[in-house]
Amino acid sequence: MSINDERTGASEIEGDVDPASPTGQARRAYLASFVGTTIEFFDFIVYGTAAALVFPQVFFSGVPSAMGIVFSFATLAIGYAARPLGGIIGGHYGDKFGRKHVLIATMTIMGAATFLTGLLPSSVQIGVFAPILLIMLRLVQGLAVGAEWGGAVLMSVEHGEKKKRGFSATAVAMGSAFGVFLAYASFGVLGGLSDEQFESFGWRIPFVASILLVIVGMYIRLKVQESPVYLESKKLEEEKPATEKSALPIVSLLKEHPGRAAVAILTYAGPFMAQAILTTYVITYATTELGMPRQTFLNAMMVSLLGMMVMIPVFGSLSDRIGRRTIYIPACLAFVVFAFCVFPAVSTGSTWVIFLLFIVGMSMLNAATVGVVGSILTEVFPTRHRYTGSSVAYQFAGLIGGGLGPLVAASMIGAGMPTVSVAIMIGLFCLISAIACYSLGDTRKRDLVD
Repeated sequence: MSINDERTGASEIEGDVDPASPTGQARRAYLASFVGTTIEFFDFIVYGTAAALVFPQVFFSGVPSAMGIVFSFATLAIGYAARPLGGIIGGHYGDKFGRKHVLIATMTIMGAATFLTGLLPSSVQIGVFAPILLIMLRLVQGLAVGAEWGGAVLMSVEHGEKKKRGFSATAVAMGSAFGVFLAYASFGVLGGLSDEQFESFGWRIPFVASILLVIVGMYIRLKVQESPVYLESKKLEEEKPATEKSALPIVSLLKEHPGRAAVAILTYAGPFMAQAILTTYVITYATTELGMPRQTFLNAMMVSLLGMMVMIPVFGSLSDRIGRRTIYIPACLAFVVFAFCVFPAVSTGSTWVIFLLFIVGMSMLNAATVGVVGSILTEVFPTRHRYTGSSVAYQFAGLIGGGLGPLVAASMIGAGMPTVSVAIMIGLFCLISAIACYSLGDTRKRDLVD
């Protein structure tokens, strides 16, 4: 019997679950992954929002306004570029020494970087050192987020029942959606401040206040035991002769499963690109090129994020019943069709059409893919380099889809290409993701212990 099957007992039937029992630990691991990822993504997105609203004036006041905006968004991009490296570093230590230690470290590092960003002096006060310190803290944020995702999803999945791994993996997807929602909401409640007040101190409030979330998250995460799957695999690894023991996780991953790592990256690159372009470039295009109010899109985003949080666990649980590919592949193919509807729908200028667009794209299609991809990327790699493999796959998919996708879309439109060219790019990548997912097989049937 697999360790993943030993998750039920009299305490669960009676509803009085011992926190130290496998069932109690599974629930606590899910909560810890949800809260931890909420904090990580809240911190990461709060920075992005501030970069768009006030960082050009606060940290780049000595350059022309247009260049200040470019520099501000360049610091934003540094965080995304650092995420794959963070995934490799976090994966190495998570596979060698345990998931829990890395997750405690990522939360501490992320919390400190965000808190200190809220206390940074402006460029008027300390000159060029202000943007330098800002870049350093953003780099730290990117490394922490990159290291966080893989460990958080593994802790939840490896503590959960074998037949409920799809649902267990939704903890991270739920946390990321809720973190983004809180980031938008935190700036929304500051709307009563004047522009001068907001630029002077208002933007700092979400950064400094995030330390309270970190304290709560740390309390929960410290009470979660190390992954039983990791401990069992580590025990088996230690019993092997020295000549048979695994090399560095990233080395063994690239040596033993280079094709699988590449396919895993492609599995999520398409859906990541679709949602990233919808939530970033499309909003910029509509507000700058079409003159539409930004608030309409922010409201649509808030509503669709709430819808995502409802649908993510539904799709995760459903994947346990009918299979990961049965949900994921149709969602990827639906994204292909959806891509060709985005710009025509936005061009109507209709508020209800835009809301419907975001609800379909985020609450349904993105929820279906992000709610299932965590379990797929967990199940496709062996335990000895699962943290590294899942992190590398997710973060490089994010770099391709979330980092390069919007940039290429903006470059294509800026070069005079029609909007349908962006739809073709999204559709092609989503089609590749559907094929890649199919080639991975039915991952839910695999035992997590090597």
